[in-house]
Amino acid sequence: MTLSLGVDTGGTYTDAVLVRDETTVIASAKSLTTRHDLAEGIGRAVEAVLDQADIDPNEVSLASLSTTLATNALIEGQGERVALVLIGFGEKDLERHGLSDAMAGDPVLFLEGGHDHSGGQAKPLDEDRLRGWLAEVGQDVSGFAVAGQFATRNPAHEQKASDIIRETTGKAISASHHLSAKLNGPKRAITAVLNARLVGIISRLITRAQTRLGELGVHAPLMVVRGDGALISAEMALERPIETILSGPAASIVGARWMTGQSDALVSDIGGTTTDIALLRDGRPAIDPNGARVGPFRTMVEAVAMRTTGLGGDSQVHMKAQGLGSMVALGPKRIVPISLIAMDAPKIVHDTLTRQMRAAAVDELHGQFVRAVKGSATTGLDTREATLLERIGEGVQPLDMILRNRVEHSVLRRLIGRGLVQLSGVTPSDASHVLDLNDAWDRDAAKMALDLFRRQISGAGQVLAASPTVMAQMIIDCLTHETGVALLESAFAEETDDFILPPIDLARHVLTQKGLQGHAGLVRINTGLNLPVIGLGASAPTYYPAVGTLLSCQMEVPEFAGVANAIGAVVGRVTIRHSGTVTSPSNGQYRVHLETGPEAFIDSDKALQRLEDELRMRATKDADSAGAEGVQVTVQRDIRTANIEGNDVFIEADITVEASGRPRIAA
Repeated sequence: MTLSLGVDTGGTYTDAVLVRDETTVIASAKSLTTRHDLAEGIGRAVEAVLDQADIDPNEVSLASLSTTLATNALIEGQGERVALVLIGFGEKDLERHGLSDAMAGDPVLFLEGGHDHSGGQAKPLDEDRLRGWLAEVGQDVSGFAVAGQFATRNPAHEQKASDIIRETTGKAISASHHLSAKLNGPKRAITAVLNARLVGIISRLITRAQTRLGELGVHAPLMVVRGDGALISAEMALERPIETILSGPAASIVGARWMTGQSDALVSDIGGTTTDIALLRDGRPAIDPNGARVGPFRTMVEAVAMRTTGLGGDSQVHMKAQGLGSMVALGPKRIVPISLIAMDAPKIVHDTLTRQMRAAAVDELHGQFVRAVKGSATTGLDTREATLLERIGEGVQPLDMILRNRVEHSVLRRLIGRGLVQLSGVTPSDASHVLDLNDAWDRDAAKMALDLFRRQISGAGQVLAASPTVMAQMIIDCLTHETGVALLESAFAEETDDFILPPIDLARHVLTQKGLQGHAGLVRINTGLNLPVIGLGASAPTYYPAVGTLLSCQMEVPEFAGVANAIGAVVGRVTIRHSGTVTSPSNGQYRVHLETGPEAFIDSDKALQRLEDELRMRATKDADSAGAEGVQVTVQRDIRTANIEGNDVFIEADITVEASGRPRIAA
């Protein structure tokens, strides 16, 4: 008998499951995610499943972790301060693909050097300028990203720059050619920057998780779910944390297939921060050919084709003006529900809400609280940021007692963006408590907060809702509608018919929306989904039946929907893919682009075989390092030719080698 332990750390809950012989869930448990130290929540969830199953921790032969931590950090604009070295690029390249937005004001160095399309050196690397710049910024950042022009054709300058940075600063380095074999330097640079931002976040998670599991007596090897649903070793995840974006959603798809047996369905996973939607077709999730997109950023990370939207049980509720009226809007930011923060500080929350309800008018800061995140790095703060963080101090504080002027609003947003402060306010989770759909946290605090929120005045001079209960139903209705729109958008995006309009415009089009309402005037319009939806997430049983009704589709919420991510974490496979390119700089000349630099051949077959052998060796070695056993290797060649005067002429070839196997288990 084999026992596998799956753990998933989400924005709100940390889940754990025990699976016997990869066929049966024998225990499952949830614990609140402890943002200040994720290992605490992991430990509580793992302790609970071990107690349920009544087993010795030493019997666990495999432990695996999926997480939304990286995804949430990027969506919420969090991450550590990093520096970017761009080799062979100009300042205009910083604006491509949103690279300037990704840097968010962090230092950038434009350095002479780089290579051309065939891997030849374009200009020598300016090593002296790099060393001088490192002396200025090296101590002000947590790590570095390095991206060179055509580095996937010749990584020599990226490697040399990385060596200099390592020798000078000792900081972590993310080189773009390690993360993708594709061209498009600015896009590779974004991937490297985001990887560098996540190194510290993911490192703390994995290191603390390993320590806590060891303290509980679980000594099995720890695996981590990658964004394509495959498993890798914890050590590999520490080197490439960017590959864990969409880890949690990818695990949920694997878990959905395992639990339901559905081959063709939309999988919709609602968490505290996001809703993640993917198409399951022929029993497999598709890989996004353009690279994973999270929030505003398109990366070069191989991941499931997933649409992620900032819509979750803990999405911030806003009042949105609409002419003389007003409406409820959700997200995209995640905040701590009032009903939850009241569990940590009941007196301050209840006393504050009572005081604010007695006020003559509702202030925009009423019903909101802040608290500092324990143990966060505070390097690089300016004077205003440091002053405000000190004022917040320890514990939960009413926001109207913390902010003293309009300038401090933007200061607070920066602290939240750095992950140093958490904001608490009204969320759908609070609404579900008021409607008795949920009873996990403090219902009374939620009701008072919604009573404050509904008193806001619209453009017509009317309050937003007549009572907290009406306000709560408006919020839940908004969540149902927006979830339906997200599912329709995902379905339209997969349609092969040419609808001309973009998927999001089709989903929100007046005819689509009238069809959802069953419009039957002179024209009859019906809209719905023509395939099942698998609803996942702890709150799926609460919210998703109404979504199924809205979309007139089969809605399947499996028994263990709330721990699907944790299940998917232990029923997947270890899969490593490596790709490479052979180019032809001139007729009869072939160039193989390798990590060690380009190699020249005069025979195309020998060039292709050289690349395949190298990729096969690397993939097999990395699969072994990633914790795989029984490795099987597949090879895919994409050879592009052109017919010139009746002859097929070699243009370029890409080879992808995939090594896959089951994770090794402890003896």
